[in-house]
This record gives sequence, C-alpha cells and structure tokens, in this order.
Amino acid sequence: MKRTIPMAALALATVGFFSPVVAADDHKMITPKDIKWSPAPPILPKGAESSVLHGDPTRQGFFVMRIKLPAGYQVPPHTHPVNEVVTVISGNFKLGMGSEADKSKAQDMPAGSFFEFAPGRPHFAYTDEETVLQITTDGPWGLTYVNPKDDPRQKTQ
Repeated sequence: MKRTIPMAALALATVGFFSPVVAADDHKMITPKDIKWSPAPPILPKGAESSVLHGDPTRQGFFVMRIKLPAGYQVPPHTHPVNEVVTVISGNFKLGMGSEADKSKAQDMPAGSFFEFAPGRPHFAYTDEETVLQITTDGPWGLTYVNPKDDPRQKTQ
C-alpha cells in the first residue's frame, strides 16, 4: 500500500521548517539610548569606549561590539587574529593599510562605510572627529601591534 501525505500537511510542514519560531527570551533589541559604554579593553589606546551588544569578544564564537573613538584618536599599525568585519556607524574613520602609519595613505571611511580584512593584514587608523564603529565577527578578538612598543599594555607596566 502506497502512503501519501496530504498536501495540506506537506504545506504546513514546509512552512514550519522555513519559518523560525522566536521565543520571547530568544532575542535582543537595543536602541542607541540603551547602549552602555565602558572604557575599551586595554589593548586599545586610552580614550576609546566600547559596548558589547552580543556575545563575548574574548571567547570563541560570534560577537557584536561597538567602539567609540574620540576626535584625534590613533591606533598604530596592527593586525587581528580573526577576520576584521567593521561598519562605520557615525563619524569618519581614517583607515590605512600597511605596517607604517602614513596618514597620507589613509582612506576616509564615512558613516555607512564597511570594510573587512583577513587575519594578519596590517593596518592603522585615526579619527578627526568622534567616530563609532561596529565590529561583527567571530572571537576571540584582539590586536597585535606591528611595533610591540605601540601596545598600550606595555606602557602601563
């Protein structure tokens, strides 16, 4: 005897398979006024603030973090151990490639800009105005400065 599945049951099963069910405690919604800023991790030069919106940048796995940089802020040439996936939320991020911080080679990345680098790609950055970035990638996240003397953790010891 051949078994058939009624079309209505097949349609419901298909809709259920492709329609995610989100439980009330299985989501997070944050408006700009809800963001809680704290001093950025000490791996960044002093003056930056950060807010982790999702996940944990220090652990393996997906995370979303915002970083607020004041006007006149600089990050010396460095690399990251994971893909660097960044959206400029506000301000204007000045981004340059390479192991030397040559500001004449930096590109303006105004609000709405996006960039992505593979792990180990040296780059540097600075700001002329307050700028907010959103990093959306997999952890653990960190920086390795091309010149170890640029690491702000070395300057506090």
